[in-house]
Amino acid sequence: MPDKLTHWKKLNNPDYIGAYAFEPNETKALTIQKVTREIVKGPDGKSEECTIVHWRENEKPLILNVTNAKAIQKIAGTPYIEKWPNVCVMLGVETVKAFGEIVEAVRVKKTKPPQPQQAAKQELVCADCGKVIVASGTYSAEAIAKSTLDKFGLTLCIACGTARKNRPAETPEAPAETKEEETLNENDQNQDQ
Repeated sequence: MPDKLTHWKKLNNPDYIGAYAFEPNETKALTIQKVTREIVKGPDGKSEECTIVHWRENEKPLILNVTNAKAIQKIAGTPYIEKWPNVCVMLGVETVKAFGEIVEAVRVKKTKPPQPQQAAKQELVCADCGKVIVASGTYSAEAIAKSTLDKFGLTLCIACGTARKNRPAETPEAPAETKEEETLNENDQNQDQ
């Protein structure tokens, strides 16, 4: 018997993931990229509007049924599909009764997949405002933090990095006073009176 088996439905190349896409007892950890409503043409040629889950990984999308939607809701901690991107789920195949028959169906497992240790990212925090550094435009949070660290010696968010860049340049002969120095100087003047 060959090591890898080919399900006959794989030969039809459908547009959506199904039980045929899994080896026996295989599970797949996938990350949600987006959830959309799309018109899907069934094998009978009829079109129907369905909810579709697209993945960040190179995997066919999943037509979302109520059972799988409830499982994702539990894992994501919210019923709102706009908050599901970046949620990682585990897919597998279960035998279920549907339409009077016993069939194999793709199911979202009810528990989160194990997270690899190196994948756990530490949040980058702005040294000026204390907020988490987030991506901006085509720049990732990591790229922003590295760029500001190289330029200013601190990891900064895009707003604080821009503010520092736009500050007037200090001359070596007359450095600008800080607010703390201004306050100290005012206190000294008040004591002299």
